[in-house]
Amino acid sequence: MIIIYYVLLFFEILIFARSLLSWFPNIDRSNPTVDAVVRFIYGVTEPVLRPIRDMLPRNSGVDFSPMIVLIIIIVLMQLLRF
Repeated sequence: MIIIYYVLLFFEILIFARSLLSWFPNIDRSNPTVDAVVRFIYGVTEPVLRPIRDMLPRNSGVDFSPMIVLIIIIVLMQLLRF
């Protein structure tokens, strides 16, 4: 159970990092290390965010899928504590 809790915590941090990356679209990705980190974050989080993003209406310009995934992760982490 504790391993699942820490995996969810790590994924929560990745979702938060991805949200921060969206605020800085002009990040210099010419550095191979930065590019590898950004591609890792997007590669790990996109399979979870995409289905939720597809279910949400597209009429607003704001992507709420990270917030929904974070809420789900927080609920799961709380359930694992008991």
